[in-house]
Amino acid sequence: MNNLKIGNLTARIPIIQGGMGVGISLNGLASAVANEGGVGVISCAGLGLIYRNTAKDYMEACICGLKEEIKKAKEKTSGIIGVNIMMALTNFNEMVKTAIAEKADVIFAGAGLPLDLPKFRTEGCTTKLVPIVSSARAAKIICEKWKTLYDYLPDLIVVEGPKAGGHLGFKSEQISDPNFSLEKLIPEVVKEVSYFEDKYNQEIPVVAAGGIYTGEDMYKFMELGAKGVQIASRFVTTHECDADDKFKQSYVNAKENDVEIIQSPVGMPGRALSNVFLDKVKLGLTRPKSCPYDCLRTCDYKKVPYCIIVALYNAYKGNLDKGYAFAGSNAYLAPRIFSVKEVVDDLKTNFEKAHKQAIEKLKNKLSFDKQK
Repeated sequence: MNNLKIGNLTARIPIIQGGMGVGISLNGLASAVANEGGVGVISCAGLGLIYRNTAKDYMEACICGLKEEIKKAKEKTSGIIGVNIMMALTNFNEMVKTAIAEKADVIFAGAGLPLDLPKFRTEGCTTKLVPIVSSARAAKIICEKWKTLYDYLPDLIVVEGPKAGGHLGFKSEQISDPNFSLEKLIPEVVKEVSYFEDKYNQEIPVVAAGGIYTGEDMYKFMELGAKGVQIASRFVTTHECDADDKFKQSYVNAKENDVEIIQSPVGMPGRALSNVFLDKVKLGLTRPKSCPYDCLRTCDYKKVPYCIIVALYNAYKGNLDKGYAFAGSNAYLAPRIFSVKEVVDDLKTNFEKAHKQAIEKLKNKLSFDKQK
């Protein structure tokens, strides 16, 4: 298994732990993954609720929370620590500035096109910038805009397919359409990005994300041209995951048909585990009466069926009667809770197994062709 380069940073293994909010991937999970040689990622979503007692209002608490999470993670590891910041956040700009000031190693920006992300770079900035995209067209637009306006290219690009958990960058009808599958997207993005790599003599690794769960999955997408993978749901069922044990257990208890597509108040489809709360949503029993946080640009409490930040915070705390768990398409596969080391070791073992099987298959084919 090769390493993964992000600018002048090198992860020993080509695994990025996906950012999961609210509170699912904080300093505990991120530092554990970084210690195993991958890229650990802190989610910025809802930090103002988690750190509500540290500041006078939600927005200030978000900044305090991000500073504290980055500090704690860096105290626990010398590995690579990134932060995931959704474009949909009302305080996106402030969170980016904070991440750069606190010297986060990487910013992963998705849930929208981060067309102006490089403008936040300061003198001596060491933070790498990584957009999360769902199409080759989006990758091209970002590369062109960044290079033209800021003379900067992405340090890496994450391609998130329709099998991911949480918010999806696809229309509902595209989610099950083979034309939008990750298997199709990866070669398309790799080809598009290669133009910029050749023209500007700069490597831009492409990383596959969305529904990747096993070492065999890793091998398949890396054979299609990805330099690494982003894995989220599998790291939920680890001791080091920052969520309440009841949240983790909801994954362990889930069956395949419990994984469903929902319509998020953010205005995007999402993938989550069905539960009592989502049943109430469908019955129209969860209408919010006010908007205490103003956390999302695209959310109007007068029109949405529930407050998503509160629902996700409740789930993080284990109160799944008043919230729900986002989850990838393969989240139901977890048989129990593991350590991060056990998960990474299993991914490595099965990646190597898939590699050996592919070599053996090729040898048999060459032998057969020679006999012919």
